Amino acid sequence: MRVLGVDPGLTRCGVGVVEGAPGKPLRLVAVDVIRTSPGDDIAIRLLGIEAGIAALLEEMRPDAVAVERVFAQHNVRTVMGTAQAAGIAMVCAARHGVPVAMHTPSEAKAAITGNGRADKAQVTAMVTRLLRLDAPPKPADAADALALAICHVWRGGAQARINAARLAARTTGRTEE
Repeated sequence: MRVLGVDPGLTRCGVGVVEGAPGKPLRLVAVDVIRTSPGDDIAIRLLGIEAGIAALLEEMRPDAVAVERVFAQHNVRTVMGTAQAAGIAMVCAARHGVPVAMHTPSEAKAAITGNGRADKAQVTAMVTRLLRLDAPPKPADAADALALAICHVWRGGAQARINAARLAARTTGRTEE
């Protein structure tokens, strides 16, 4: 499975592509940060993020896109920008016919480190180790995007099968218990 992970942000939107399967070695395909200028109009910044993600989708052809689920923060302005960037990633994926999954930061941290409260340094260290990289991906947004992709490789397949089973049960008239 090839997964594009997206750590949404307006100034720095981390993106990373990982290939792998549960129980198999992971492989880094690509990692980058899409940057926009804080001085630009919000519409122009979102357009820049859209262009970067669309180009990655066309070039990398992932099987899924894993986007960080935005959670409430004290700074409303920051959470709004993050949510807007996440929405752009989801729309791009949908436009390219690629399924989207959302994972909370805690889910990704738990999948990568075994601790849902791990700090950025721990996540970066484990991403570096799991992908057998010579150096840690920088900035942290890039490492976070890779963590999301790894989380989805390891957990997304099972979730997709559960969702498919639920859909099949609904279409055949059986109810969930």
